[in-house]
Amino acid sequence: MYLPKHFEVSEEDTAALLRKGGFGHLVTPAPDGGMEVTSLPLLYDADRHSLVGHMSRPNPHWRCTAEAESVVIIPGVDAYVTPEYYPSKQRTHKVVPTWNYQVLNVFGQLRAHDDRDWLLDHVTELTDHHESTRATPWKVTDAPEKFIAAQLRGIVGIELSITRVVAKAKLNQNRTAEDRTGVIRGLEQGTRPEQETAAHMVAIGLDDGGRATS
Repeated sequence: MYLPKHFEVSEEDTAALLRKGGFGHLVTPAPDGGMEVTSLPLLYDADRHSLVGHMSRPNPHWRCTAEAESVVIIPGVDAYVTPEYYPSKQRTHKVVPTWNYQVLNVFGQLRAHDDRDWLLDHVTELTDHHESTRATPWKVTDAPEKFIAAQLRGIVGIELSITRVVAKAKLNQNRTAEDRTGVIRGLEQGTRPEQETAAHMVAIGLDDGGRATS
């Protein structure tokens, strides 16, 4: 991945993004020379240093577990940035639009899990993780046991054994403090994704002349 110095992410922040997991896009070379791409929710397994998930059994992707390296792309915040947000635009007009974004690329070896107990443990953990903030969390055991058993037969687990992780945060670190603050103020007035991007820029110290930490 092209990664200018300005947009590098610290090892600590990269590790935090990895632990967070999330909705990612798994890309694996296929035996026929093409590529298999599947989008799916993923959890980080710290003990095995791997990302785990599952996909539909008819999906051929889970069979692509040869020697070729796979990558999971996990997007973070992102937003369009208009030149109108830059105070310097009023003085020089030497500005163009850009796109601010954060992304985590996780590389490793893909393997499949077709064991009922592994799958049950995985979907239980995945469900508990995402239901934990709800007032009345839904649990796998809320559904009939035979129904869950049938659902498990329709999926296959996948695990990406991680070999390397590369994170990038392109968030106007290469602009002046004045321009960065202008972008933050502009995005704060926009859509929810724009507001989330602004909030992340503030969180990593890019507001009011703050030093870039990512």
